[in-house]
Parts: sequence; C-alpha cells; structure tokens
Amino acid sequence: MARQQPIELFMPPNMLKAKAGGGLGGIDMAAMKRAEQAMETLKSEFGGMIADDVKTLADARARYAKTPDAASRAALMRAAHDIKGNAPTFNYPLIARVAGSLSRLIGELPPDKPIPASLVDAHVNAVQVIHRQKIQTIDDKLAQALCAELDARVEEILGKKK
Repeated sequence: MARQQPIELFMPPNMLKAKAGGGLGGIDMAAMKRAEQAMETLKSEFGGMIADDVKTLADARARYAKTPDAASRAALMRAAHDIKGNAPTFNYPLIARVAGSLSRLIGELPPDKPIPASLVDAHVNAVQVIHRQKIQTIDDKLAQALCAELDARVEEILGKKK
C-alpha cells in the first residue's frame, strides 16, 4: 500500500476579528462613555425627529384621502411603518402601537380593498394627540383604551374577530 501524504489543516485568518480589535481586553469603557454622551446629545433632537415623522404620516394620510391609489397607499404604509419603528427610540411607545395597528391594517388588507378613511383618520389623529400631549409612557389609561379600540376596529375590518 502506498504511503499517503499527511493531512494539513489551514486556518484562514479572521480579518473581521483583527479589524474589530481582536477581542483582547474586553469592553472599551471610554468608547461606551462617548456613545452614552452622543445619545444624550441626540435626545435633544428627538423631539424634532418625532414631530417630522408625525407630519409625514399626516401628509401621507392627506395624500391618500385625496387620491387613494397604489402609490399613496404605499406612501401611507411607509410613513406608518417608519413611525412604528422610530417612536420607541423617541420614547413614544403608544405612538408605536398606534402606528403598528395602522401598518397592520394597510399591510393585511387586500390591495383591491379600500382602506376605510375614517379608521386611517382615527389612527393618525391618535398619533397626533399622543405626540401633542407628550404621552411618553404606557401608563395613560385613556390612551391605552384608545389603542385597544383602534386594534379592535382593525381586527373587525380584517375579519379576525377575537
């Protein structure tokens, strides 16, 4: 029997690990401190950012009310989805919930079925009121009741009664 060559293992270098610092030494606390300071600086800008998102949602609603076509529906969905994702960062969890309900309505309703304008208006108005009243906790009983009612109407329209 012929003698076989020995097996040779080759481990390619981990370039990502090398670029990220190699994992030696643990967490860079100075970098963490700088990141926290940057977040504190940005918090002062959050009010303007959420206001811009609320305005974009209201503008998309107005566009859809005027021309309920596929493009305006997509713009309304995008605005609702964006505010749903951004609102928790801006410390508005109830706005995220309302926008999530609106996103669900638009996303799950078949494209050939019109979105009830009154329900869209109710969602957008709720977002505007929560923002205007600066309700930044989930403890507000009236806002929670409003969210529950909007969710129930969405369930009703989608035909998924609880």
